[in-house]
Amino acid sequence: MNRLLEAELIYGRLLTIAEPHLVARYNKAMVGFGLKPTTLTEFDIDMTGFSPQVAAELGDQDYLDPGRVNRRFIIMTPEQENLPVVHTSFSNTAGLMHEFFTANARAINAITIKDAIYGEIEDTVAEVRTLEDLLSINEVHFKVLSAEDVLGKAAELRQLADRVQTEPDAWRDDALLNRMVELAKLTGDIRQNVLVPDKLVFRHDAFWANHFGGVYVFVDDRITTVICDPSAPGFRRSRPWQVSYIPINDREKVFDFLARTGRIELPRASWVEQSGLFRHRAEMALIALVRDLEPEADLSRLDAVWLQTWAQRNASRIAEDGTYPFLQEMIRQVASTGNIRMADVPADRRFLVVRAQADHPDQWLTNRLIAHFNPSDFVSRFIFDKQGFYADYDTFPETFRDYVVSRLTTTYLQDKNRLRNRLYAIGAAPHA
Repeated sequence: MNRLLEAELIYGRLLTIAEPHLVARYNKAMVGFGLKPTTLTEFDIDMTGFSPQVAAELGDQDYLDPGRVNRRFIIMTPEQENLPVVHTSFSNTAGLMHEFFTANARAINAITIKDAIYGEIEDTVAEVRTLEDLLSINEVHFKVLSAEDVLGKAAELRQLADRVQTEPDAWRDDALLNRMVELAKLTGDIRQNVLVPDKLVFRHDAFWANHFGGVYVFVDDRITTVICDPSAPGFRRSRPWQVSYIPINDREKVFDFLARTGRIELPRASWVEQSGLFRHRAEMALIALVRDLEPEADLSRLDAVWLQTWAQRNASRIAEDGTYPFLQEMIRQVASTGNIRMADVPADRRFLVVRAQADHPDQWLTNRLIAHFNPSDFVSRFIFDKQGFYADYDTFPETFRDYVVSRLTTTYLQDKNRLRNRLYAIGAAPHA
C-alpha cells in the first residue's frame, strides 16, 4: 500500500491534527468511547474523525465503527466537512455527515472553538445479523457529546439563566450567579452562540453496505430492492411483501431493474461518442489482458502504440476473451445507427455499454454497481468503489501496481471533475 499512500490514492486529503490541545480533545473523546487514548502527537483524520495512524496504533481499523453499525464520529473543526470518509461500512455515511454539518453549521462552528464534538450515528440496530437488520434502518439519530462538556455546561447555564428570569429571588443567590459566571467563561454568551445542534435526525435511504459480501439497497416509492449474494441471511425472507430481492450474480435481472427504474442511461450516440466511455472500457479490457497474460511485462512505456502492437501479437487471445472486439463493434454500431438494441446484447456484456443516469439521485450508487460488473476498469472501480479497488489492488502483480498508480495519478488525480464529467456526466463528487 506504500505506493497508494505516497500517491495519495489512499488516505489522501486528510486533515493533520498536531496541536497539543486538539490532541488532548481527541483523546477525551476516545476515552468517552471507552477507548485507549492515542500516544501519537500528530495524526491525520477524515470527515468522521477516523485516523489511519490511530487505527494502526490500536490495531483496530473499526475503532470508530464497532460492529460495523452505529458509526462513531469525532469533530475537531468545521473544516472536516470538506474531507473524504476513508473508512466506512455504509456508502451513505459521508452523505449523512454532510447533512449533519450543513444543518448544524452555527453550533459546530461555535462549539469547536473550545471543544470537540463526538458521538454516534445511532439507528435501531445494534448488530447486523441478517438483511432484515439492514432494511430496518429507515432513519438515524446523531447522539452528540463534547469532550470538554461544553454542551453540558451550556445546558446548565441555560437552566440557571431561566431560573434568574423566572424565580423572583434567584438574583440574590450568590452561588448561582458565581456558577453562571464560571460557566460563561467556557461557553461564552449562549444568547449569541448557538451551542446545541438543531437537527439530529436524518433519513437513511439508498445505500451500499459491506455486510454479507456487499449489499445494495435501492428505495423506490412502494418497494425496496436488495441486490446481493443470495446466500445472505434473510434473502427473500425479510419482508417479501415490500422488498424485492435480486441475486447479484443474475446480471440480466439486475440490468432489467436498473433500466426499468430509470437508473441507467442506455447507449445513444449523443453521449457515447462525446464521452469516450466505450473507448475507455475497451482500453481497460486490453490492459487487463496484458496483466493476466504477461504479469511481468514492463508497463512503464505503455501507450497507444505499445498497446496496439501487443494486441496484434495476441489477436487470438483477445478474440477468445471477446470483450475488446465486442466494444469495438458497439462503437461502430453507435456511429452507424445512433444507438444499440439492448435485446441483442448478451446479459454478461450489457454493463459494458451503459452508465448511471446523470440526473438520478442514486447516480453514484448505480455507478458503483456498474463498476462491480466491470472489474477490468480499475479507473471506474477507484472512483466509485474504492473498497473493491483496494481488494483488487492486493491481487495485482507488482509491475501492474506501478502502472495503476501511475495511470490514476497522471489522469484522474490531475483533474477529477473533468474526467468524471466526461465519462459519467458527473460534476463535483459527493463527500465520499
